[in-house]
Amino acid sequence: MTQMTEPGLRTPPKLAKDTLRIVPLGGIGEIGRNMTVFEMDGKLLIVDCGVLFPEEDQPGVDLILPDFSYIEDRLEDVVGVVLTHGHEDHIGAVPYLLRLRNDIPLIGSQLTLAFIEAKLAEHRIKPWTLTVKEEQVEKFGPFECEFVAVNHSIPDALAVFIRTAGGNVLHTGDFKMDQLPLDGRTTDLRHFARLGEEGVDLFLVDSTNADVPGFTTSEAEIGPTLESLFGKADKRIIVASFSSHVHRVQQVLNAAVLHNRKVAFVGRSMVRNMAIAAKLGYLNVPDNVLVDLKNVGTLPDNKVVLMSTGSQGEPMAALSRMANGDHKIAVGKGDTVILASSLIPGNENAVFRIINGLLKRGADVIHKGTAKVHVSGHAAAGELLYCYNILTPKNVMPVHGETRHLIANAKIAQSSGIAAENILLTDDGSVIDLANGVARIVGQVECGFVYVDGQSVGEITDADLKDRRTLGDEGFISIITVVNRATGKIVSGPDIHARGVAEDDAVFDEIKPKIAAALEEAVMASTDHTTHQLQQVVRRVIGTWVNRKLRRRPMIIPVVLEA
Repeated sequence: MTQMTEPGLRTPPKLAKDTLRIVPLGGIGEIGRNMTVFEMDGKLLIVDCGVLFPEEDQPGVDLILPDFSYIEDRLEDVVGVVLTHGHEDHIGAVPYLLRLRNDIPLIGSQLTLAFIEAKLAEHRIKPWTLTVKEEQVEKFGPFECEFVAVNHSIPDALAVFIRTAGGNVLHTGDFKMDQLPLDGRTTDLRHFARLGEEGVDLFLVDSTNADVPGFTTSEAEIGPTLESLFGKADKRIIVASFSSHVHRVQQVLNAAVLHNRKVAFVGRSMVRNMAIAAKLGYLNVPDNVLVDLKNVGTLPDNKVVLMSTGSQGEPMAALSRMANGDHKIAVGKGDTVILASSLIPGNENAVFRIINGLLKRGADVIHKGTAKVHVSGHAAAGELLYCYNILTPKNVMPVHGETRHLIANAKIAQSSGIAAENILLTDDGSVIDLANGVARIVGQVECGFVYVDGQSVGEITDADLKDRRTLGDEGFISIITVVNRATGKIVSGPDIHARGVAEDDAVFDEIKPKIAAALEEAVMASTDHTTHQLQQVVRRVIGTWVNRKLRRRPMIIPVVLEA
């Protein structure tokens, strides 16, 4: 039977000698905020530290971080943070971790560290970094790390093989097996095979596309599609993608040159990341193809390509603002908009709103559902099966995916001959111990969502979000009443004011006498009543009435003053 984390919070035992402990603090059961903590001999090694982007039921939230509380009082024991690649869901939370201890070493490839250093500069943090590349071996306390080249939707991605006294762990990060990558850097299966020969005691493997049969399409197939679409477009072309998708931007630049168009980057992160990629040689920028956004207006529409952020419907990103008509780029009739990205689960409604907004403005919108303008950066089922057969790991722990992805990955592992009891289906906060080739789930630590809301980090709770949803969905009612403490009579009120309830305040005239009567009764029934108790009386009376009469459950704020 597949090992699964038991419901409820179970305190893990003390870590035994020559045992490696693994605790995922994010990325399990969700697409994002990837972070895994490895513990050995009193030292901690972290692999990735990313963010999760909020969904519609988390209003006002900017980002969601991993829960650092498990390591917060042990930050001096952290020997390093290995960053597998430069996507936000793997590096975005690093500034918040380094606020707690700013000299934690960051280990990653050249491009990955360049991206995170630029981000940290905005937070006024200068990190300690170590640049590594494939085949390199480095020791961090009791952890020996060997880095493996893997292919992903961003250059310079690495898997990491961690050798310890408790066993060997291979963590893939995000990866796929594109056999025709634009930069010629494939996932190094020969290196995987050597590690398999040495022995992989625990395989932490990307699950994002585990429920997709076959093999992920090559990035090289996007270029001809873009070139064809560029050839058909009569006016401006706007391409939206992740701001770190260097390969996609490269193909946009190539198509623009072919059709004699100029390219302007739109969005702060797009401008920043592409400047870094070009400087380091990961992006080949043809001569005279780039123009500054402020000069785009001097060019004919049929000579313009805008490479923009906002492919996931982020409300403040450039494409969303174009769709809403509050960006300096006014999308109009005849413009072609290409959404060259996938849909991250939870973002579907936001993206469809953008598509609808652009269509209303007369644009022709092309997306993954209508043309081959995006391929995934994650290994599909066929590629994962190859990995299992090459590595023959003793134990498998699917990571990076929703529950359906993790289960699909577990089934692939089992089909390759791995015993079900050696496959671990975990949750964020699960505690896994590895020793003598055996991996077991031994407990669970508290691991919640940490919300970033403006300058606030971790101050917003799930209860606050529930209040925000209630305000947005059901509205707000305030009731102010002044009661004579001695006589129990109403001196003033009840004054009722509603917002977002879609009813005139006059509708509440019916309930005011009942509120007054209930208050007077409560005051006279007890001489030691409190203001809070009287407010609860008001809340019950009006809450029951509003629910029955208006079929609503608004937020109710009763204020009772005693004179």
